[in-house]
Order: sequence, then structure tokens, then C-alpha cells
Amino acid sequence: MSEPGLRERKKQRTRQLIADTARRLFAERGFDQVTVMEIAREAEVAPATVFNYFPTKEDLFYSRLEAFEDAVLAAIRDRAPGQSMLAAFGGFLLDQQGVLAMNFPGGDEAATAQVRTVTRVITHSPALLARERQVFDDYARALAALIAEDTAAEPDDVVCRVVANTLLGLHRALIAYVREQALAGEPASRIREGVRAEAERAIALLEDGLGGFGVRAPGL
Repeated sequence: MSEPGLRERKKQRTRQLIADTARRLFAERGFDQVTVMEIAREAEVAPATVFNYFPTKEDLFYSRLEAFEDAVLAAIRDRAPGQSMLAAFGGFLLDQQGVLAMNFPGGDEAATAQVRTVTRVITHSPALLARERQVFDDYARALAALIAEDTAAEPDDVVCRVVANTLLGLHRALIAYVREQALAGEPASRIREGVRAEAERAIALLEDGLGGFGVRAPGL
């Protein structure tokens, strides 16, 4: 693969500068209290330039989720022969990606501060929470389409949709766990250990199937 040219590298740097500036301002003041005009002024670009790279303000915060979607689809699409989709997705989650990606420069203290800041910004903004739901709904559709293609099923196959939503539901449940632990004051190292244990427990349950889950005992 050829290296990007000078023009493309400049565009990438500008995009990164805008995103980094926005995240810093969101962390300092909260998502809803920062305007695109302020972000543009701080990044020393025109407001139109911001919108050229990020169609909405929410995209400024969630820009990294684009890479997450690509990685999820790649993990399923490029899984090894004989490997199930669940195993491929579980390996993706447990390989320091997804919710386990809390390795920030500065060690555990810096990671803890970063996780708490991100959690605070998201949970305090109805707009970000709504956009997050929309993003994961879009991901579920894309993943269901990939699963249907991979298994030679019809594009609107219900089982493919169920599998896609189950896999991403696992990830979203782990995100919720991380946020709960962060708001409770747990350090990133302990959150990482806990979320790995919860992920492994949930994956094992899905691996065995749900047939024996929640069976009501006789007489209840």
C-alpha cells in the first residue's frame, strides 16, 4: 500500500487537530456547553472546515468509532478457518480492543482520569447518548449484512440480525459496566480486570447457548 501524499497527510493532520481540540474542550466544559464556532476558533480553522470533516458536532466526539466499526467487521470477515463468529468477536474484545482499550500514556492514573472524563462527558449529554444509540444501530445493520453475506443468507434474514445485535449488545453491556465502575471511582486497572472477567463470563454463556438460562425452578 502506497503512503498518502502530502495533501492527504495535511488533511489527516487537520482532521486530527480539530478532533483533539473538540475533545479537550468537551472534557473541560461538557459537550453541550461547547459550540462548533468555539472549536473552530480554538483550532484556528474556519467553521466550514470543521463541518467538512465532521458533519455534526456529535461526530467530533465519536470520530474514533469509525475505526471501531471497521475493526469489528474485519474481525468477523477475516476470522480463521474453523473459528466461529462469536469466537472472533470475543477475541476482538479481549485483545485490548473495544472496551479494554484503556492503555493511555502515563500509566493507570492517567487511564483512570481519561476513562472518568469520557464517561462524565457522555453520561451528562443526552445528545451524545442518543447519537451513540444511533451509531450502534447502524453498526448492527452493517454487521447483520456481513453475516448474511458470509453465511449466504437472505439480506433481511432475522437470525443474522439477532446474531449481530447479540454481539454488539455484549459490547454495549460491557461499556455500561465500564461507565458504572468509573462513576463509582474504580481505577482503570481494576475496571479492566472486571470487564475482562464479565466479558469471558458472557461469552461462555453465549457459547453454550441460552437454552438453560433462566429456567424457572419447579414450584416457583
